[in-house]
Amino acid sequence: MNKTTPIGDSSRRDFLKTSSTAAMASAATLNFIARSSAYAQNSDTIRVGLVGCGGRGTGAANQALTADENVKLTAVADVFPDKVDRAVNILKKQHEKKVDVPHQFVGLDSYQKLIDSEVDLVILATPPGFRPLHFRAVVEAGKHCFIEKPMATDAPGVRSILESVKISKQKNLAIVAGFCWRYEHERRAFYDRILGGEIGDVQSVYATYLTGPVKPMQPDSKRNSNWSDIEWQVRNWYNFAWLGGDGLVEQAVHSVDKIAWAMRDTPPVSCTAVGGRGIPNNSGNIFDHIEVNYLYPKGVRAYMAQRQQRRCHNENSDYLLGTKGRADIARGIYIENAKGRWTYDGKRENMYQVEHNELFKSIRDGKPINNGERMALSTMMAIMGRTAAYTGKEITYEQALNSKEDRFPKDMNWKTGKHTPPPLAQPGITPFV
Repeated sequence: MNKTTPIGDSSRRDFLKTSSTAAMASAATLNFIARSSAYAQNSDTIRVGLVGCGGRGTGAANQALTADENVKLTAVADVFPDKVDRAVNILKKQHEKKVDVPHQFVGLDSYQKLIDSEVDLVILATPPGFRPLHFRAVVEAGKHCFIEKPMATDAPGVRSILESVKISKQKNLAIVAGFCWRYEHERRAFYDRILGGEIGDVQSVYATYLTGPVKPMQPDSKRNSNWSDIEWQVRNWYNFAWLGGDGLVEQAVHSVDKIAWAMRDTPPVSCTAVGGRGIPNNSGNIFDHIEVNYLYPKGVRAYMAQRQQRRCHNENSDYLLGTKGRADIARGIYIENAKGRWTYDGKRENMYQVEHNELFKSIRDGKPINNGERMALSTMMAIMGRTAAYTGKEITYEQALNSKEDRFPKDMNWKTGKHTPPPLAQPGITPFV
């Protein structure tokens, strides 16, 4: 078993510069071409590496190992050794013959060591602030990828993702995003009918993601004196915008993605938003509620309501109005128009499993799925909404996409790294950058 330790000083840009050499990339490409032929015949084992060994990453690895008969988990990586051990133990119990993990890496640079360990497909499930960095390394090495949502936490990160998507297409890589509702049979049938005109032209969408708090921020008194700013923030990643993106970007992005789906994956023209922090959150810097008003051409509107507060009304719904009818995903899923009411009566299957079933099948068939552009669009729409809420300004999509606000820390030393995140945003005072 091979375990490594955390790296020293570096930034997102430094990581990208040193992720691989041209010779290594060339060798990886040749190896990828040779193995692709074997995949098509199902005669070669697809070796999977897991980066990010928390609950979502472990779950995704389980689904990957279930999706294909000839697949093995051969490498795992995380910044915390206990999470590495826990994930391996859980997965061994679930898939004893498919889990052979000689490569177990620990540290901020562990993702690169995993990529270099001759895996064929990488699961990216760390806090999303690291996603652009990790995804670039994956595609440059010619690896297929399951990439959990969201894809970034700031506009420079989204632009990096879009550049990486171009590379992935040049290399014919399979890229499946963790926007799981796109792989749920009932929602697929629903949106196929919406896009087929069953409610006419969509005029408005109202989406809700109203829940309780997610991973509440620990008080500073819980901080170990040996932890750097970086380690403390990673341990509380959900509460810092550079790592988690805020509740709208990290969690409610699922609902933003469904808005994008209804709007044929075209970006909005602009948006305004309101939001704030109603419940104190110690030293975290994210809002606990945001409501966004997206404007599309011809006056079409989409509204996104997101909240993470205790003892409040909970709801995760979608309401669509069109020129010829209406459709709801709420207590039930239906479409109503002059012809009557449609409800789903087809097959049902775990959408998380379907993601991986289709990912691996596409690799075996030599027709790799690539969710690249739309996963970047949905992420950018959520960041755009957060930006409008934080600044109090109307923000166009082009402004948001070209924002220079880079939230990634400059000092990424795990042991000594210092990083003071921006204070909680104040609408009307916090500037657009």
